[in-house]
Amino acid sequence: MDADAAAEGALFEVGAPASPRVGSLSGPQHSTAPLAVRMRPRVLDELVGQPHLLGDGSPLRQLVEADSPMAVVLWGPPGTGKTSIAKIVSERSNRRFVEVSAVSAGVKEVREVIDEARSLLARSGAETVLFIDEVHRFSKAQQDVLLPGVENRWVTLIAATTENPFFSVISPLLSRSMLLTLEPLDDDAIRTVVLRALTSDRGLGGALAIDDSALDQLVRLAGGDARRALTYLEAAAGATTAQDETTVTLDLLEKVADRAAVRYDRQGDQHYDVISAFIKSVRGSDVDAALHYLARMVAAGEDPRFIARRLVILASEDVGLADPTALHTAVAAAQAVQLVGMPEARLSLAQAVIALSLAPKSDAVYQAVDAALADVRSGHIGAVPPHLRDSHYGGAKSLGHGSAYSHAHDDPRGIAPQRHAPEVLLDRSYYRPTTRGAEADYAQRLQRIRAILSGD
Repeated sequence: MDADAAAEGALFEVGAPASPRVGSLSGPQHSTAPLAVRMRPRVLDELVGQPHLLGDGSPLRQLVEADSPMAVVLWGPPGTGKTSIAKIVSERSNRRFVEVSAVSAGVKEVREVIDEARSLLARSGAETVLFIDEVHRFSKAQQDVLLPGVENRWVTLIAATTENPFFSVISPLLSRSMLLTLEPLDDDAIRTVVLRALTSDRGLGGALAIDDSALDQLVRLAGGDARRALTYLEAAAGATTAQDETTVTLDLLEKVADRAAVRYDRQGDQHYDVISAFIKSVRGSDVDAALHYLARMVAAGEDPRFIARRLVILASEDVGLADPTALHTAVAAAQAVQLVGMPEARLSLAQAVIALSLAPKSDAVYQAVDAALADVRSGHIGAVPPHLRDSHYGGAKSLGHGSAYSHAHDDPRGIAPQRHAPEVLLDRSYYRPTTRGAEADYAQRLQRIRAILSGD
């Protein structure tokens, strides 16, 4: 199993039975348990990277510390704390805890859990916490079974998902639940997780250190996923100990991770140099170079939302109306990044990069809006022509507002000869289309329109 696969499987038993598990989420944390399991937060204050969820009186604190019954949907990327929150509830709550995996459980198992919880509540007043991992894998029928238990509070539901719940969770269940969004962990949070694991008695107990270059690379490899960071750290620690060393180095980390370090500082020159080369490669229609720089950013853990934003900007700045679909493609890629996350979103980013690289190029949109802004900022404004002013209030007609306006739809050409710009701008023409791609059609159309507007 490679390190990524191990990271994904580190928190759950392989081949777990289909029946629900009752009790603590992961059982005893023995010395041979994976490092990611041993280092799971035990209390909310050990949870890192989610400050928006940890404030006093927050729903999460009410769920854990006040033992308040509620239904919660935890939405976030892998390794951001969803399972950790469920474990904290399981250990801090006085309620019975039942875990159901949406991968293996069916309607029958879910209904049995709900019925048993209802019976237990009626007999003894004891409450049940139901944790469902990967709830997006439940069918609509399976999610429907949860509704009575949630609505009547026979169970306190904690449902975890990496998928957008507005698409993957039925509306009735979502409307009855508190949605808590977990963000990808930033670099500082990942560093905190790694350094804590190095020193904690539950982790490596201070037996090993890590040099700065290895720590930086580990943070990049983690990609905002604490579980992945700890899995790589555990593998690197094993290799370090096997060689009778006491410091995890970059060379050792690269060997166990099977990935070469990508020299890329998200806050330094490399960040700006690579994104600059990326944009200029797309603008220059060099699709292979553009894909190379995209790969460097993805491999280094660059925020995919940042890459997507740059593509959206580039679609208007460098392609424009030479290919009117470019902006649609870039926006769709940005939405896909938000919807599916990494690593799958790399495909959407690559599709947009290829499309924009191969598209005909025009900066006419960029030049047009900046030329218009330059005139406005320099005082070339002028009064709105009287025939274009609002004529819907009393007395407007007597001022001549709107009286000479020609309605475009009344002209058989769909364009009425009249002046729209202020008089001081009559000699200005901001949009100057190229003859590349679809913009050639816009250029011909614009020539005809300007001739009609001027009365020629």
